[in-house]
Amino acid sequence: MTNVSPQLFQAAPEGGTVWRPEDTTPAAPVCPDTVSREDILKVIEETITALDGELRELSLDIHAHPELAYEERHAHDVYTAFMKRHGFEVTSHYHLETAWMASYAHGKGGRTIGVNSEMDALQGIGHGCGHNLIGMSGVAVACAIKAVFEKFNVSGKIQLLGTPAEEGGSGKVVLLDSGAYKDMAACIMCHPAPGPKGSVSLSSCLALERINVEYFGHTAHAALSPWEGRNALDAAVLGYNNISALRQQLRPTHRVHGIFEGKDWAPNIIPDYAKFICYVRAPTRAEQEQTMKRVRPCFEAAALATGCTVKITVTGGTYDLRQNKALGDEIAHIVRSKYGTIDYEWGIKSASTDFGNVTYALPALHPGFAIPTVPDGGNHTPGFTKAAATPQAHAACLDVSKALAAVGVRVIIDDAFFAEVRKTFEEDKAVRGLVV
Repeated sequence: MTNVSPQLFQAAPEGGTVWRPEDTTPAAPVCPDTVSREDILKVIEETITALDGELRELSLDIHAHPELAYEERHAHDVYTAFMKRHGFEVTSHYHLETAWMASYAHGKGGRTIGVNSEMDALQGIGHGCGHNLIGMSGVAVACAIKAVFEKFNVSGKIQLLGTPAEEGGSGKVVLLDSGAYKDMAACIMCHPAPGPKGSVSLSSCLALERINVEYFGHTAHAALSPWEGRNALDAAVLGYNNISALRQQLRPTHRVHGIFEGKDWAPNIIPDYAKFICYVRAPTRAEQEQTMKRVRPCFEAAALATGCTVKITVTGGTYDLRQNKALGDEIAHIVRSKYGTIDYEWGIKSASTDFGNVTYALPALHPGFAIPTVPDGGNHTPGFTKAAATPQAHAACLDVSKALAAVGVRVIIDDAFFAEVRKTFEEDKAVRGLVV
């Protein structure tokens, strides 16, 4: 946290840091170097500054109309209308009902830069992960790159994807499998999280597998003749307890957690059905697959102990973030030169995102950026929902969007830089032993 003034923060539980919303002092740059093209960055900054009011209105509109995964119809219509007004060719209902693409091509040939805007909210708490900011950022980045194309007569193409269902629905995985990313040379986006003011994070995230564990037993009168029953809820509870015992031998960076669900339960009837919805996470895809091998027997043993049968269904997973090194080094340089600090510890390090799958398929970048929060008000809380609508969060989002736009332009105009982007992407695959 170099160059972070400690009086601007207050300690949060479990080592977290809180940026007080009332503080609006700009973060001082920590690197005196210039960026590769100051003239291009100036156009980006001027474009985003000119759009500030429209972008703020857009973000608050999405924030005020939270929609769950694959139900983002209001967001779909608002975003597509906005992009049409700003000169983009828009494809509505792109591969999915609530997905969309806004494209802009200039000149002849050139590479395509991809950008993502997320849209969905969380059950009960609205935009508690700040997807209103993520969506707005994608729009800002795309519009800024378009302005650069026009000002400097750059040949290239922008593809801004509106991606539904990040929260549990793996919308980007569906779009990836459908070919929505196939023309992109690289893809960029960002994500808010708690952290020191002015901090942009290049941390990874956890790979995730979602599983449904269903137990099937036999009903009986819970008092009159319980020996006639096979208690599916007991099986689910045992599975949960087995996982709790397993955690003692898992690495501290791994996560296994979940909830119970049932149907037609009554206290005087032994349940014949119970479901345990479980998430298994680890720092890398390979580690997650190994942990899954230890988790499954926990559920199978619970069925055996209670005389129930079990059905384990893998409902989908997402990968860790492979932050492209060349893209990451470039945004780190821009942020340090102009906007704040870089870290590798904050961001969404211990969460998960379907953008991880995109980073396995093509060079990509997904920085986190700090917004003001209250104690215990991190992502997926009502406190974060409020934080995502503050002017300070808006300003932080625009700063990282400026840096992302500059990175995206360099992917298009600088052949040597793009060769390094591709090189580091392939090197990372080799280190991980991946066949993608």
